[in-house]
Amino acid sequence: MKRLGYFVSMLIAILPGTFLLAKAAPYPQQATQADRIQFKRLILNDGSYELLSQYSMQGERVRYFSTERNAWEELPYSMIDWAATEKYAARSTHEADVRRNNALDKAAMERKEEEAHLPLVIPGLRLPAPEGVFLLDVYQGKSELNALSQSGGDLNKNMGSNILRGIINPVAGSRQTVEIKGLRARIQSHVAQPAIYFAIDPADLAMGYNSETARNHLRIVRCKNNKGSRIVATIDIAVYGKVRQKTQFIETTVERISDYWVKIAPAVPLPPGEYALAEFDEKGSMNQFVWDFGTDPAAPPNPATLIGDSERKEPALIQKPKKITNP
Repeated sequence: MKRLGYFVSMLIAILPGTFLLAKAAPYPQQATQADRIQFKRLILNDGSYELLSQYSMQGERVRYFSTERNAWEELPYSMIDWAATEKYAARSTHEADVRRNNALDKAAMERKEEEAHLPLVIPGLRLPAPEGVFLLDVYQGKSELNALSQSGGDLNKNMGSNILRGIINPVAGSRQTVEIKGLRARIQSHVAQPAIYFAIDPADLAMGYNSETARNHLRIVRCKNNKGSRIVATIDIAVYGKVRQKTQFIETTVERISDYWVKIAPAVPLPPGEYALAEFDEKGSMNQFVWDFGTDPAAPPNPATLIGDSERKEPALIQKPKKITNP
């Protein structure tokens, strides 16, 4: 009985202390705030620190996984400088947010630049290369892109090596025609108003040739068949040197779709026939190299197309456009 009374009296003596300890169990303000921050470093009162990947509060101790020793360890709560730890964590979080936002901004700029180089022409169909000339056609209900090749128009006069490329040189007192061999272009549009996408050469952007000024340089012309060739233009050169260039222009619209691409389209439906996209300099002289195509709703499918439903065929060889240069 005495022994039982002793244990009861001891229990009564201990319980108040236990109750007081339980009341003190909620951590100071730093602890609750620390619990909301994902620490990567615990800074101690002596200025040293522990690197960690995760942690938990267990009573008056902090249990953490040390990234230096790859093991779970513990420290008394009172050894940690919580103010310094929280300040470091807040700064690290801010720096991480800045790095993440900068990365997102950079990725967005790169994506925007990529979309400018390879814009969508219709939903689900993007231009496949950052340079070249493409014709948008519709065959059997499917939209498709066809790469147009740049063909060198031959002169029907013996000009030797005077004209290999670029602006046509006058020869006194003669008539010349710029012709493309063959009566039919390799690419035929099955629609009467095809859209043509023309890439602006980045090297020309610095010289003022851009998607805005392209409307003054690019035109669609109709070709005339003549003895196995297509005549793009006729050049009459007077004896006194005046040059008159005759070309059957088609009314066209030129629309900027990005910093690097323009869309050229006939303003009215084209009758079946042979055509060419020609480039002219600021004086109106035509580049001897043109991009030829035809319109024929009954034509067979074009070779080497990129189809809008993502079905791919081997794309045609894309040639870098030959610009107008002085001989």
